[in-house]
Parts: sequence; C-alpha cells; structure tokens
Amino acid sequence: MLPHVWNLRSRRSFRVFRAAIAAAGERFGMRVCAFSVQGNHLHLIVEADDRVALSRGMKGLGVRLAKGLNKLMGRSGPVLADRYHDHVLRTPSEVARAVRYVRRNRAHHLGDRSARLPAGYVDPYSSAGPLHGIVLPAPRTWLLARSARAASPLSAG
Repeated sequence: MLPHVWNLRSRRSFRVFRAAIAAAGERFGMRVCAFSVQGNHLHLIVEADDRVALSRGMKGLGVRLAKGLNKLMGRSGPVLADRYHDHVLRTPSEVARAVRYVRRNRAHHLGDRSARLPAGYVDPYSSAGPLHGIVLPAPRTWLLARSARAASPLSAG
C-alpha cells in the first residue's frame, strides 16, 4: 500500500478488506483461498484458471480495495503501491509451506517479538483465524486441497 493508507490491521480497514474479498474472492476464474493482512500489505494464496484469470481477478480485488479504502479515508486516488507479485506453486510441499507461511505471517513479521505471542496464537487478520467472517471457497485443485490439509494448524510443522 502507499504510505498514506491507514493500517490494514484495524477493524475498520479490515471491514473493507472483508467486503473486497466477499465481492471479488471468487470471480474471473480466480479464488482467494488463504490470506494474511499486515499493516501495509497482504499475502494471498489464490487459485486461478490461467494467467489472464489471475490478472483480472487481482485487478478486480485491487479496485475494490482502493475504492473501499479511499471511501474510508475520505480520499481519492491510488492506494496500491505496486502490482501483485506472483509465484506459481508446483509441488504439494511447496504449497503446504506457502499456506503455512501465510497463515503464520504475523509471527514472521514480528521477528524476535513473536516470542511474546501466547502459545497457540492465531492471527485474527488471517484466514487461520476463526472469527475473520470471510467465507473462502473450497480449493478446486487437488494440489491446494491436499496441501492445505497438510498445512492446517492441527498438523505438525
């Protein structure tokens, strides 16, 4: 996000994110399957039918985020600092690591300060949190379905 954008890890900003995911989370052949919201950026695990679907889906999500955040902040203009960066996940272990990384991303960003988090901490601003209020679609690909189970909070890792 651009520097003027408010902290995404606030209730009011997260409501905008939740609405954007609800509206764009499964459109244009792209599905958001896991997420982590940080103060100034997002991590998403998505499935897309192809590169065109990914591009259209991410553009739609970005437009919805920009409109919602601008309305919230009483501004207009750009909100996203950069376009998305993608990485195609090809193996079950690579997908499992990526899903685990996204679900535990808050601790990663806290670094040494993550030791202060209580045992069993689940980030409420991630798809691992049970109270985020976002209905995510079930994975359609065997690769993500299998790997997401392997990366679940109940599994070792």
